[in-house]
Amino acid sequence: MRTARILIKAEHREKRKNMAKVPGCLSIFFFFCFIQTSQAQTFADFLNRVWSLPDSQKYSAVDSFMNAVPAFPFTEQDSLAHFLFRGNANGINVPGDANYWNTGAFPMTRISGTDLWYHSEIFEPDARLDYKFLLNGNSWILDPLNPQQVSGGYGPNSELQMPFYVPPPEIHYYPGIPHGRLQDTLFYSSIMGNSRTIRIYLPPDYSTRPDSFPVILFHDGLEYLSLASVQNILDFLISQQRIKPVIGVFVPPVNRTEEYAGSLKNAFSRFIVEEVLVWVDGKFRTRKNAEARATLGASNGGNIALWLGLHYPQVFSKIAGQSSNVEDSIADGFSDGPQLNLRFYLDVGTYDISLILNRVKNLETILNNRGYNYTCRIYHEGHSWGNWRAHVDNAMEMFFPGIASSIQERKAGSRTFIMTPAYPNPFNSTTKISYMLWQPAEVKIAVYNIYGQLIRTLHNAIENPGEHSVVWNGTREDQQPVASGIYIVVMQSPESRDLQKLILIR
Repeated sequence: MRTARILIKAEHREKRKNMAKVPGCLSIFFFFCFIQTSQAQTFADFLNRVWSLPDSQKYSAVDSFMNAVPAFPFTEQDSLAHFLFRGNANGINVPGDANYWNTGAFPMTRISGTDLWYHSEIFEPDARLDYKFLLNGNSWILDPLNPQQVSGGYGPNSELQMPFYVPPPEIHYYPGIPHGRLQDTLFYSSIMGNSRTIRIYLPPDYSTRPDSFPVILFHDGLEYLSLASVQNILDFLISQQRIKPVIGVFVPPVNRTEEYAGSLKNAFSRFIVEEVLVWVDGKFRTRKNAEARATLGASNGGNIALWLGLHYPQVFSKIAGQSSNVEDSIADGFSDGPQLNLRFYLDVGTYDISLILNRVKNLETILNNRGYNYTCRIYHEGHSWGNWRAHVDNAMEMFFPGIASSIQERKAGSRTFIMTPAYPNPFNSTTKISYMLWQPAEVKIAVYNIYGQLIRTLHNAIENPGEHSVVWNGTREDQQPVASGIYIVVMQSPESRDLQKLILIR
């Protein structure tokens, strides 16, 4: 099975149904739709009104508006987000995943005669992005109006959750379910010549079951526990029978860049295979065949996971990389080397580092061309722990499916296509929308305005597998041109659905 997809909230719904089985959670059901904008006051209406008022009345108007806003950032029409800040400053920017943390990006505008600053942007309805406010070019702060925060490698960030984004229930601690236990070992490596703390996760019934267990090894292991809440994820998935009980091995780096993507890759790989796994196998009840072993990492951690799969397929047969930095030697190895008995899980964000996004897409093409068993998922998120933690469950369910996952996988079937970003975008005459089909399918591609009104159907036919594309020239069905603005292109088949925003500038 080879699948590749960009997910929206509707496609999360099967995975999230199990929220109803956990105390304190509600089952969430969402269907893809564009909702007609209500007649309530929009942010543009507010701006027009407050600008027309005398200064003596502006503060009162701002107070009234802010009290009526249901959540911050304020979102409208499913894809329009308004960042808002109240306070005194000479200038404010909103760096974050959406602009690669550019300190000069997304400048906020102050409404004269008030202390209210704002910046508006269009995002995909299911996007989730980290951001902060930068005051006066030197003071980084969290959004004081937004309680949603996510931990990152440099501390907490504010979190923008667009309306169709589904927060992952599995990252939370639920007191009413069985819990595994963690134990630490200070591990000395004669190969590396250093020590590090390795943490082991044992599933809830480890002490009462005589079975042997599969093993998954996490690179940046301590961060996967502290920033990605993987202990909670494993507890949740096991309790819901989403995965079989597994032993988790969490290994931190000492010299991260060199061990994961530099001169120490070979030595680090020997350390994992010849020392860590030998110790784990001797101390715990593990299944020792490659089919029962997985390794997972993010960014350069994903790079070393792929390296281990390429060079030690007899040890790890299941390889997961999140926003992986796929070195050329690794891509070439999978492209030109012998076919290996490996299964891959890959994911990456559309707001990820552009080099990494391109490298993951290139690897996905290689795996598809070589006939590997893989899944590649693309999300409207950035290069962050907030992205990675929400999708660890996908890799776990792929590699070690439990009863519930197996039933769901048989029901859902495989996805049929991936839609790549339109180019050019923004555009002023035509834009090309390309996509890859993995199997024959009926494909419909249509353009809507931001109110959900159909503008033009670009394609509606049964297609054969392969690369395809359509062109939109900014016209309606009657060939009359449309105005400049934001439009949404939607592609769907019986099994899959995806969307992108298009920006037309005349």
